[in-house]
Amino acid sequence: MKLKGILTDFLVREWLLTISGAGFIFTSFYTGKIPVYSINEFQVLFILFVLFVTINGLQHTGLISELARHLEKGRFIPLKLMVATFFLSMLITNDIALIVVVPLTLFLNVSRKDILVILEALAANAGSALTPFGNPQNLFIFWYYDLHPTNFILTIAPFSLIFLLLLIIASFFVKTENNVVVSAEKEIINKKTYIYIILLIAVISAVLRFLPVSALLIVLAYVVLFDRRALRIDYALLLSFFFFFGLADNLKILIASEINHSGHIFLLSAMVSQFISNVPATLLFAKFTSNWQALLWGTNAGGFGSLFGSLANLIAYKIYVTNKDTDNTAAFTARFLIIGYGAFFIAIGLYFAFYNTPVVK
Repeated sequence: MKLKGILTDFLVREWLLTISGAGFIFTSFYTGKIPVYSINEFQVLFILFVLFVTINGLQHTGLISELARHLEKGRFIPLKLMVATFFLSMLITNDIALIVVVPLTLFLNVSRKDILVILEALAANAGSALTPFGNPQNLFIFWYYDLHPTNFILTIAPFSLIFLLLLIIASFFVKTENNVVVSAEKEIINKKTYIYIILLIAVISAVLRFLPVSALLIVLAYVVLFDRRALRIDYALLLSFFFFFGLADNLKILIASEINHSGHIFLLSAMVSQFISNVPATLLFAKFTSNWQALLWGTNAGGFGSLFGSLANLIAYKIYVTNKDTDNTAAFTARFLIIGYGAFFIAIGLYFAFYNTPVVK
């Protein structure tokens, strides 16, 4: 019984790994072949690995926590939380931004923490969409389609910036108290902070192709020699990416046609994201289309809506509902879905407002 409980807990906790692994095995048997991986796909996996290690190391230095702590002071707390989450997600990914900001929010002496956390999840998804390294699906699209940073940012900028404006407006309607509870002593920032900032700049430079991918070996050399704790990252997520790369290759054999109509790619990737999350949806549809603009919009719009639309949603949700000071999970879930799907349908409207004709490249 204990073994069964452990297995059940693992399958629930690592649902993405379970689904991707099962799909990988099933389609490999069905097609009778082992998936073919490209050099680009291995490079993306390596970059993601190094990025996760670097961000993990930077978290341990205390810099991110100390920056977040300053948000507790002064007025306009909801506004500061929205803007901070948005811009943090651009640099350190949407997942990490929420891991920093949501716990801080739950320590504040304010009302409507539920709404704040939901808006923070939206801000993380919207902000991370703006940069090639803000979330895993962006990094894959940027690298897979060999894009120029300017083209990438200009394509998705209307999505991110309009949602930033909407979130800023929404923050003024969240009524909170001005006083806060100081949750912890001041974080001591150690000397490794500066090293990890340099390493993060190196990772970003490699993503933007200013440095060769091989240059990132210096990151691994540093953590192996001086900070092995940074290697404790989510390897299940990396393995899930590996499985989805293979699954997408197998599915391309089963569905041999290419999808080029921008509206179809946008809607399909956005809708599929609601069930399997936007990262695997990106890996899947990239195999069927050269229309990266629609895929970029679709998978980032797909991050809104359901709890499964984005791993960032699950992170924010899990932190909130497992906190000892929160209650009424059912009401929070309902609000999360209502507000999330409101943003989802706004994103759909924005796409067709900016791309009302098929764009094929």
